[in-house]
Amino acid sequence: MAARNQKQSTQNKYCPVVATMNLLNQKWALHVLRELMGGSRRFNELLHALGEISPRTLCGRLRALEEEGIVLRSIKHHIPPWVEYDLTEKGRALNAVIDSIAVWGRVYMADTHCREGRQPREGDE
Repeated sequence: MAARNQKQSTQNKYCPVVATMNLLNQKWALHVLRELMGGSRRFNELLHALGEISPRTLCGRLRALEEEGIVLRSIKHHIPPWVEYDLTEKGRALNAVIDSIAVWGRVYMADTHCREGRQPREGDE
């Protein structure tokens, strides 16, 4: 009985690493964040910059990041009106995390990348 209760309490504990990885592991999330690190972007600018992402997937990812308080969606009341996406303070704080991943990848994954014959994407350097 005690082992069962201990297992349940372990499963219910908050782990910041797991929570962060769950967010960043969503398909295209890191790519969207990387693009927004350069400043605010319109939907179509993001769509073209990311290349292979579908509009539906991009919309869903932006919505999820907005719900987490990482992305801010602003409606610009011009003629015609448009929407811009930018990082919140919480989103900009992820810059250090993404930079750390990039540094680690350059140090430890470059040989693997080259052996597999893959070319680095623009901005991966």
